Amino acid sequence: MAVPVSELANIDRAAENLGDAAYRQMKERIIRGVYRPGHKLTVRAVAQDLDVSTTPARDAINRLASEAALVYAGPKTVVVPVLDAKALQEITLIRLALEGLAAQQAAEHVVPQDVQALRSLQKQINSALDAERYADALWHNKEFHFAIFRLAKLPHLVSMIETLWLRIGPSLHDLYPEFAKERFGVHNHEVAMEALEERDGAAVRAAMENDIRDGYRRLRRACRERAIGSAQ
Repeated sequence: MAVPVSELANIDRAAENLGDAAYRQMKERIIRGVYRPGHKLTVRAVAQDLDVSTTPARDAINRLASEAALVYAGPKTVVVPVLDAKALQEITLIRLALEGLAAQQAAEHVVPQDVQALRSLQKQINSALDAERYADALWHNKEFHFAIFRLAKLPHLVSMIETLWLRIGPSLHDLYPEFAKERFGVHNHEVAMEALEERDGAAVRAAMENDIRDGYRRLRRACRERAIGSAQ
């Protein structure tokens, strides 16, 4: 018996939804630094991680590869790319412009409940840092930053920032353990929250830009160390 056209359409939509869901999950993992630079992934491994079949896993990988978030190292293997110093500098310059704008605009719309939510996220970051759970710290750090960006009420701007984090997310592993010991990010976040309470857009922007610059200095050093190591 032939399958009705309506059922075929439902099957196609279900497959598409699975592919979209797998893509979103993988994208979020990359942005939040679940995978380190140079980490190798296979279609089978991604399917197991996301608890899906190989078809939506392959679709997710292909989409992320087209966005330069993953690079093919073989017919069935992709690698999380390692940023060189030039790419890191370019992404940082764009982040300063876009994230600074979002942070400044956030002060126009913030309410006390938003700052309370940010303080709750910061407590989770601090607890993760204290316990040297750096993967957890990165997970919550992304949520902290984007909670501020979303306050700007500029969804296209947030989407552009997300694209940058898709490239920079894995490299944020290189911040630790130094950032945990020196608490650079914690200080910048505290200043940003205080500025939000005062609805001081320029101060919020300065705090978030300082956060980016502090991180850039550590990531740039990691790039140099990696280049020296590969040359030896």
